[in-house]
Amino acid sequence: MKSLHKLIAVAAIAVAAALPAVSHAIEPIVVLNEDFNDIGTLDNWSLVNNSVPPGQAWSQGNPGVFPAPSGPPSSYLAANYLSAQNGMGSIDNWLITPVVTLIGPSELSFFTRSASATGFGDTLEVRFSPGTGSDTGGFNTVLGILGGISDYPTVWQQVISSINYDGQGRFAFRYVGDASAANYIGLDAVVVTTVPEPGTYWMLLAGLGSLVLLRRRQIT
Repeated sequence: MKSLHKLIAVAAIAVAAALPAVSHAIEPIVVLNEDFNDIGTLDNWSLVNNSVPPGQAWSQGNPGVFPAPSGPPSSYLAANYLSAQNGMGSIDNWLITPVVTLIGPSELSFFTRSASATGFGDTLEVRFSPGTGSDTGGFNTVLGILGGISDYPTVWQQVISSINYDGQGRFAFRYVGDASAANYIGLDAVVVTTVPEPGTYWMLLAGLGSLVLLRRRQIT
């Protein structure tokens, strides 16, 4: 029968040997994946239109303007100058994701584009808020801005924003600007992934080693 000290040493060596292999094999965990096939079936998304005066919220894509990058032609969400009533006023139109749980370095990926029209410009802010609330005042972390002083892409383009956070939170897409200068944008294929910190695997493997050790003690 092996002594307790020898078993502990064997378990520690096994954990140390396994960690490098596991670290290289860490795969991102998908915590949100939405293709917007039907806005009527969205679960726990929030649409908040703070435009002055408020007009249309985010809506199902119009394939007559442009089709989705993949899937059915209308399978994307859109916002346009009518976010402010009758296309006159100040746009402040929000699309907020469901609550997601992040456990370290994380990425928000999505596709977007605008309609090609001379003399108009669109702006989309990408934001994050810790916690579970949907109050737009809590989305103070700006992850990126598309358009504004630069041209908004006029073909579907993937955008990736990164954040390192541990806990629950929500991402938001904020369509903003002067309605008289805005046009039309589309948003599709929103995916959020998160990757556990390496320290998490130390704890998991150490726990596994303890379980193996206890099992051996019961048998011998």
